[in-house]
Amino acid sequence: MRRIMLLIVVALNAGSFARADDDKKTYRYVDLQPYANLKRGDSLGSGVPGNNLAQLPGGEQSFGGVKFKVEDGLLHLGSKILDTKPEKISDIKVDAQCAKLHFLHATCFGGGPNQEGSPLFVKDGTTIGEYRLTFEDKTTVGIPIVYGQDVRDWFYVEGEPGIERGKIAWSGENERAPEVGAKIRIYQSSWKNTNPDKKIVSIEYVGKKDETPAAPFCVAITLED
Repeated sequence: MRRIMLLIVVALNAGSFARADDDKKTYRYVDLQPYANLKRGDSLGSGVPGNNLAQLPGGEQSFGGVKFKVEDGLLHLGSKILDTKPEKISDIKVDAQCAKLHFLHATCFGGGPNQEGSPLFVKDGTTIGEYRLTFEDKTTVGIPIVYGQDVRDWFYVEGEPGIERGKIAWSGENERAPEVGAKIRIYQSSWKNTNPDKKIVSIEYVGKKDETPAAPFCVAITLED
């Protein structure tokens, strides 16, 4: 009987330790606000009124099992059909080491109600941008953003697949989406740092403005120690 009770206690303690280990993950947030060129309450993409992320919960949130800090400002890049937004946003300050980077992001245009043959359609496997890291020793590495693997159109229709390398972080609505038979969602993707002992000085958020209709946007970036 004592042996059975001991086994139960050990099992319970092991479970508690696993949960505590999960709780011990240390997250830090990259401050995007000095570089933001749009607010969540503003209209994304083509600028149709009500086409926003106002319903996305703000503050510290957990999406896809990762903590993010969702603030008012976000980064929005341009595309072949959205020339009012930039091709890149540079010198996003990091000045920290990390084991992983996590991104809360999506793109305007690509799928949802847009079918193949439409000028707004993006084929799976298309690279639509990258996060370009600069380390303290001046070396750089690019983290590609691939349509269908890391993100899809934030507009989606029933039955449309998710992404291969990440997760659907949040789904909701806005005023515009139902008018075209869609809903909205944001994606969470992660990248394991191959140089965890080197400080990341900055990030450059780069799109493919002259090559694709996809106009990526980033809501938040988290560093995991």
